[in-house]
Amino acid sequence: MDDIIVTRSNPSHVPELFLQLGKGFAMKDLVPLHFLLEIEVSGFHLNQSKYVAELLAKIEMTLAKVVTTPLVQKQGLHEAVESLVDTSYYRMIVESLQYLTLIGPDITHVANLASQFMQSSNIEHHKGVKRILRYIKVTLHFGLIIISQSPCCTTTRRSTIGYSIYLGANSISWTSKKHTTVDRSSAEAEYRALASTATEMTWILYLLHDLGVFLRYVP
Repeated sequence: MDDIIVTRSNPSHVPELFLQLGKGFAMKDLVPLHFLLEIEVSGFHLNQSKYVAELLAKIEMTLAKVVTTPLVQKQGLHEAVESLVDTSYYRMIVESLQYLTLIGPDITHVANLASQFMQSSNIEHHKGVKRILRYIKVTLHFGLIIISQSPCCTTTRRSTIGYSIYLGANSISWTSKKHTTVDRSSAEAEYRALASTATEMTWILYLLHDLGVFLRYVP
């Protein structure tokens, strides 16, 4: 069985679409979409608050105190000198954090950072991911703008870039990734972050143009 989501700007067109699809496939029209793959849907608004609540309950952090940042400034996470024997608990949390980045671009960087230690995590890594969860409790709706740090990784000295592109009030594209080479200065890191953002913006503008969507103002 395969479920599909049907959306149209004009709801009156949906019955005709179902009629045409029904001629070639055995199908059933279900109720309006409210919940799918741990994502709550309310019109154009998506959130994972239920998934977060269940995750916090699972690891007994429902009553944990909240924090305003997902990572301690200038601290980060480092390679483990002595890793824990059983890392399954850490991997479970990190995998859940990765899923939360689907509609939570503000934790993309820290989730990717935490995923680098899934095979060799220690107590400090566990404290780090739990801090991310304490941050998520109240800030899941936050977004990002162009950011760059040089250097970010204290081991490789490679900087991390990130951006979030909005169409109206909705974030439609975001990323957070480590450079493959070492930047020679913070200025170089900033220009590379800007170039990556401009490249993505250009692609989105061409896509919107092909779809017949024209922006009133230059981004």
